Amino acid sequence: MDSPTSPTQNSSSVHADSIISSLLSFPDSSPLSIASSFHRELEQALASASDDASVQERLVDRTLQLVSLLLESTKRSFRKRATAHNSSAWFLPPELTVKVFSMVDTKSLMRAAACCTMFNTCAMDRFAYAHVDLTTATSQVDSKVVCNLIHRAGKELRSLKLGSLARTYPSDCNPSLVNGPFLSTLSRNPDFIGNRLKSLGLYNIRSMNSSFEVLSVCSNLTDLRIVGLNNPYMHLFKILTEKCRLIEYLFIETYQLPSTIIDTVKGSHLIKFVTNSPNLTSLRLIRFRLTDEVARILAQSSRTLEYLNLSRSPTINGRFLRDVRNRCKESPLKTLIVRNCLKLQEKEVLELCNSLIKGNFKSIRHIDVSNKRGLVSDDGKRSYKPKFPLQKLKEERSDVTLVAEFPSLWSVKDCPVCHEEDDEELREIEMMEDDASSSDASSSDDESSDASSSDDESSEDDLG
Repeated sequence: MDSPTSPTQNSSSVHADSIISSLLSFPDSSPLSIASSFHRELEQALASASDDASVQERLVDRTLQLVSLLLESTKRSFRKRATAHNSSAWFLPPELTVKVFSMVDTKSLMRAAACCTMFNTCAMDRFAYAHVDLTTATSQVDSKVVCNLIHRAGKELRSLKLGSLARTYPSDCNPSLVNGPFLSTLSRNPDFIGNRLKSLGLYNIRSMNSSFEVLSVCSNLTDLRIVGLNNPYMHLFKILTEKCRLIEYLFIETYQLPSTIIDTVKGSHLIKFVTNSPNLTSLRLIRFRLTDEVARILAQSSRTLEYLNLSRSPTINGRFLRDVRNRCKESPLKTLIVRNCLKLQEKEVLELCNSLIKGNFKSIRHIDVSNKRGLVSDDGKRSYKPKFPLQKLKEERSDVTLVAEFPSLWSVKDCPVCHEEDDEELREIEMMEDDASSSDASSSDDESSDASSSDDESSEDDLG
């Protein structure tokens, strides 16, 4: 029960209202004149208050407090009016506004939330945080921000992207930023409902290997992208095989190449994952030191794999192409990318072209063997102008696109000692991946799917 208001309090409130009313009804005048009046009255009040400095200080503090209260009250009224205006002028109902907010990137969502109360209310809805993208161009995101957004999303979280699109270095280390140990704790965070998550992207996150535990609670993951993975990483495929059986799109790029080559023994978990993933349609393993035997198994063992990208492998020489072209009679593989593979041999690509002309490898639609350093010729030198029967291939297999681009001259500029090119390529790959996902989702038949795949790979031609 409210306490009764005393007559003194009533009188004081009425007096305050009268003063504020008089202030608001102040006649129009120049700002300079009003400022001069305020200054003059304040100086007179200070002069008549007391000679005690502390009394004068309290008067100044009280004046600042009143001005601050007036400013905050004015701002609240302004926001209230703006909200009322937006509510009447905004053409979408709240539920559709939330739907729109769920489609924009997280940074834009935060900006929209700061516009007005109506947008802020809609931006606080869990559905608006179904897709959280906290990737940045140059820096990492504070882990507290990630926890707050995960808490807001709750059970509606479907997609999560974290990290920096630019490679990080030891000097960038900060314990408050998102890192592997922090991601590991997400699996024990009650706000993080991992089995609802469909897509997860981790980019250049420090101590990434210690973050694999989070995958153990993401049993319904269909899209996983990891960039900047360090050695050892075969344990990752063991977890994926056991916990993430529904993956459709897998993209992994490693920076630090392991000292040993991934053969059928060391790559057993990788092979098992690809073989036993019933929904895997797209596999991208960038900079992996695979043997040709492992590459052959990856291309042949899956009954669903349509896209295989083994670019930048420093060990593949192309011998696996012999078995792939001859044995993949029932393979669904449509796209094969082996760009910038250092040891890729010219004769193996030539044999592949001749096999395609003969009608083998009927499922394939797009092959990319482009290389900045050219291909390895029979004499061990680099070949920048290989003589492939491209015209005959076009005539006999018009349904196949072979991309074979090599620089006429190779110089130090084509192989930078720093990482700017890698970072730029990562951004382009990410854009390409998003385009590919959109194209795949909108494809309704095999023909449109083939066209989408071709368009996707054309965009990859520009990658370094």
